[in-house]
Amino acid sequence: METPVFEEIEPADDCDCVGCRDPRCGLPPSPAGRGLARPAAYRALVVATATASATAVSALGAGQAATLPAAAHAPHRPGLPAADEPGTPQGPRAPLHGATGRPAAPPAGAELAGITRTEIIDRAKTWVSAKVPYSMTAYWSDGYRQDCSGYVSMAWKLPANEWTGSLGTVADRITKEELQPGDILLFHNASDPDSGSHVVIFGGWTDGTHTAYTAYEQTPPHTRRLDTPYAYWSNSAKYLPYRYKGVTESQADQTGKAGTADVPPPAAGPASHGVAGYPGRAMFGPGADNPHVTRLGRQLVAKGFGAHYTRGPGPRWSEADRRGVQAFQRAQGWRGGAADGHPGPETWRRLFS
Repeated sequence: METPVFEEIEPADDCDCVGCRDPRCGLPPSPAGRGLARPAAYRALVVATATASATAVSALGAGQAATLPAAAHAPHRPGLPAADEPGTPQGPRAPLHGATGRPAAPPAGAELAGITRTEIIDRAKTWVSAKVPYSMTAYWSDGYRQDCSGYVSMAWKLPANEWTGSLGTVADRITKEELQPGDILLFHNASDPDSGSHVVIFGGWTDGTHTAYTAYEQTPPHTRRLDTPYAYWSNSAKYLPYRYKGVTESQADQTGKAGTADVPPPAAGPASHGVAGYPGRAMFGPGADNPHVTRLGRQLVAKGFGAHYTRGPGPRWSEADRRGVQAFQRAQGWRGGAADGHPGPETWRRLFS
């Protein structure tokens, strides 16, 4: 019986190299040093008798391999973790990109745009809703790069895509106690920017202890809104709070959508019990349905006492409103009837001070 001849044929579509026709390209040698290591599932064995081996070699040899199609190449896979992306964990400073995907020149004399906290959070929410895929090289339809710093650049409406090393130039350092929705928590690893650098948007405290907050964040696989321990899950001590220099406090903040965490001081109004803006006890309690309830709830969220809301604060008085007020009152050291969850003039004064 003649001895069979075995020949390995590698599939033509295993290689990700651009234009590469050699499916063995880039693969490490096998531990035994006997060529390339491939899973058995990817091997094709051609068995021929010795008398037919010349024909098999001719059919499956180099001349045949030259006609195999080039492997498909996917330069960007946004669903993969950052470790699988090429280059750095974020893109460099870059201009906005136009509809054609090419860099668009910034308008002449481009300056930092004024923007309210409500606008910042609303812009951040657009990427959350769209589940924009994370990428250090791709640009979303609005022209901003789809990584963490590009996301902040978008939310702040900056005239260019900044990176963690430059965001601090358009913002001011603040303290933890000064954090308000629309501010950021930034970690720029100056000694090794490729390692750990990251930035998230602060969306408001989730409890009265200020140990957790709502973070708007661009991270693999896509943009997310998530309750996050302060200051971050890892390298917590290295995340520093910053405030965009273009933030403005205006009526737009006061009329933002219910549930938006960024809340300015209440609008001036008639004084009740000598407290400016306090509308009176009749505006709160079972059956109450008015804008003062919304304003109260939004301020509770901004102060870190919104943990009882399962949905954003609204105009109809609810148990979540009462429990939020009660938590705030107890934080003032009040007990018993002084912490019943119904806002009196002193509660209002302290809450909005």
